[in-house]
Amino acid sequence: MEEDLEIRQAAAKDVPEIVAMLADDPLGATRESPDDLTPYLTALARLTDDPNQHVVVAVRGERVVGTLQLTVVPGLSRKGSTRSIIEGVRVHGDERGSGLGTRLITWAVEESRRQDCQLVQLTSDATRTDAHRFYERLGFKASHVGFKLQL
Repeated sequence: MEEDLEIRQAAAKDVPEIVAMLADDPLGATRESPDDLTPYLTALARLTDDPNQHVVVAVRGERVVGTLQLTVVPGLSRKGSTRSIIEGVRVHGDERGSGLGTRLITWAVEESRRQDCQLVQLTSDATRTDAHRFYERLGFKASHVGFKLQL
């Protein structure tokens, strides 16, 4: 079944399915708005124009079944190293447990290496304990405390 999976750059036509996956959990349901795709389409256009942003979808057949965003961040710290940040990882509900999440993260790590990143980081909401176990199984280590300021 893996051979019919394609990971490719997200396109405007994928936005409804991406937003549906973003909204398909208790946290996403409170912060996403699948009824108005305008801000998502605007954001995707901006992301697509930025060479350090990689929004991808996993497609099986004609159906979007997963997504993530990979951001490449050059920096001065760590001797001028480049890092990548993985965000917005989502797998369609009926694909969970299929190995698709592992495939997406593997893609992101490989792309990070290709982009000469020395570090891959991600954040996960403190309530997503299943996701934390998943990332730890893939070799990620909890190392920082994160803070956010809503603007």
